[in-house]
Amino acid sequence: MNIPPFLKTGDTVALVCTARKFFPEDAKPAIDLLESWGLNVKLGATIGLDNFQLGGTDTERTADFQTQLDDENVKAIWCARGGYGTVRIIDSLDFSNFKKQPKWIMGFSDVTVLHSQLNLERVASLHSIMPFTVPNAPEEVKETLRKALFGETISYSIPSKSYDVKGTASGELVGGNISILYSLLGSKSAIDTKDKILFIEDLDEYLYHIDRMLYNLKRNGYFEHVKGIIVGSMTDMHDNEIPFGQNEVQIITEIAKEYQIPIAFQFPAGHQSDNRTLILGKQVDFEVNEKEIKLKFIK
Repeated sequence: MNIPPFLKTGDTVALVCTARKFFPEDAKPAIDLLESWGLNVKLGATIGLDNFQLGGTDTERTADFQTQLDDENVKAIWCARGGYGTVRIIDSLDFSNFKKQPKWIMGFSDVTVLHSQLNLERVASLHSIMPFTVPNAPEEVKETLRKALFGETISYSIPSKSYDVKGTASGELVGGNISILYSLLGSKSAIDTKDKILFIEDLDEYLYHIDRMLYNLKRNGYFEHVKGIIVGSMTDMHDNEIPFGQNEVQIITEIAKEYQIPIAFQFPAGHQSDNRTLILGKQVDFEVNEKEIKLKFIK
C-alpha cells in the first residue's frame, strides 16, 4: 500500500465536486478550517457549477478532478459533498500520474467509489468529514482529520456494547458506504476484502434493503476472508408497515455469525456529526472486548 506524503504548513488542498453541487459561499467554513492549519486552498472549477443535482456535467467534474490529480502543487483533494455522481466519472479518470506522486483524497458517502478504486490502485485515502459537513462537525472530529493529514498518530477507544462480537484481528482497513459498495459489485471498482478489516455504514435505508445488500455481498464471497467488521453509523433506518423483524445489529450479526470474527457496532464514523477520520488502506489492530472497542492505526 502506498501511503501519500503527509501535509506540512503551506501545502495546498483542492476542493472539488465529484457528485452533488457545492457553492463557494458554502465552502467558507472548510476554507477557514484548512487555513487555520496553515494550509492553502484551491477551489476547483466545479465549485459553483450547477447541473441539476450535480456540481457540473460529467465532463466538467471529470476534468476538474483530473486537473487536481495531475497538479503537482496540490497535495490533497477534498471532495465537497456526497449524494450521487462519482460513479459516473470514475471510469474516465487516469490515475497513472497520481500513482507515481500520490496525494490524499478525502471524503465519505458517495466518495466510497473513489476509496474502493484507490484501494485497488494500492493508494491509501481518508474516510472523513467533507466541506459540506464541516459546520456541524465537533472540534474533536476535525482534529482527527488534521492529525491524519499531518501524519500524527490516531487511535480510537470507545465503550463496547453487549451485542458487539468480541475478538481481535489485524489487517488492512477498507470499506465505506454499504449502498455504494453494493452498487460497485461486478465492476472493476468492486472492493477487495480478503484478509482485511471491513468498515461499513449507511443512511436512510430500509432494513430489508440493508439485509438484501449484505446478502449479496455474502453470496459474492466478500465476508469469507474478512478478519473483522466495524459498523459505523446506521442513520435513519426505516421499517415497513409490516416489520422486517430484525434491526441492523441483528441483520449484520446473523449474516456474519458463521465467520466467527469480531464485530463492533455504532463506531463513530459515517453519516453523523461524530464522523471520525479513518485511514483506508492502512494496517490496523482491531479489538473488541467486554469493556471497549479499540482501533489502532499501525505506523
